[in-house]
Amino acid sequence: MMTALAIVLWIVLAGIAVLHAAWGFGSHWPCESEQVLVRTAGGTPGATMYPPAACFTVAALLLGVSLWPLLAIGLLPEAWPGWLTILAGTGIVAIFVARGVAGYLPAWRRLHSAEPFATLDRRYYAPLCLLLGAGYLTLLIASAIP
Repeated sequence: MMTALAIVLWIVLAGIAVLHAAWGFGSHWPCESEQVLVRTAGGTPGATMYPPAACFTVAALLLGVSLWPLLAIGLLPEAWPGWLTILAGTGIVAIFVARGVAGYLPAWRRLHSAEPFATLDRRYYAPLCLLLGAGYLTLLIASAIP
């Protein structure tokens, strides 16, 4: 069961990483234009497309985070002490849960009020972050218990 969860988390996060890399290369998929992409993926009124370096940085971070579940269940060899893997997992859980909760806070909603992002965030992005946080927490607990 943990192996299946780890693989699902890896696929989801690696897929999101590839999407961010594609945006770095100038794609606006899955939207019909760059302007629609900015309103769909960012939600900040008046925002413009992030520079390629920012997209590639996010893609690299997401790709790294996507590998943690495989490390946690032993599909990848650990190249550092186990406590560092647990610490990294704890940070990942905290980030996903914080982002998921933020999606429902009034301050976040004011900052990211552009549509369709505001609706997509409430319906999909924030719940996805909470689910990812729960999945990572499950693997973290399972990997920390001998």
